[in-house]
Amino acid sequence: MADYQPDLVASAVRSLDASRTEMRQVNARWQRIRRSSRFPGGERRLRLVLGPPVGEGDLRMGEVICRTARWTLPLWPSLRFEALLGPEGSVLQEWLIRPEAAVAPRLDTVADLAPWSCVVNDVAEQFAPVQHQAETIPSRWHVAFSAPDGDGRRSYVAHFVWGLLQTVEELPSADNHTSHA
Repeated sequence: MADYQPDLVASAVRSLDASRTEMRQVNARWQRIRRSSRFPGGERRLRLVLGPPVGEGDLRMGEVICRTARWTLPLWPSLRFEALLGPEGSVLQEWLIRPEAAVAPRLDTVADLAPWSCVVNDVAEQFAPVQHQAETIPSRWHVAFSAPDGDGRRSYVAHFVWGLLQTVEELPSADNHTSHA
């Protein structure tokens, strides 16, 4: 997230009462865990690092039944870190989500899309229809959408890291600023 929002990351580190050295050490440990051939992978890795989930459920995807597991994180108490788990416990997707009972932020216009204010589903619901675009880096996700402008619609892409909004950029397009009647 520091690639997109270094000031927010610095503030988050301060709120956790962690030094930059501690942050680097934690990140280095996490990277060693992720790349280790001896440390358990998949769901077991998440449970060892994050503890027991606060919520779990089944999710049918065609004929396959997957599971979801959710954890709370100190930095985002109103969100949950969710892992979509394959039948054998492999991690298929990991990101921050808004729990169903939680109130989503009010997103009337693109100007309301502030960094760290919303998750992928918040944008997808408010600005539907959208196009989801996974990136080659598992923690990154993009959502392309259009939104009304004073004299038509404009196209945008919202960039997420671990499911949390980082930036929104207007896409150059011949269709931008055209009226759709």
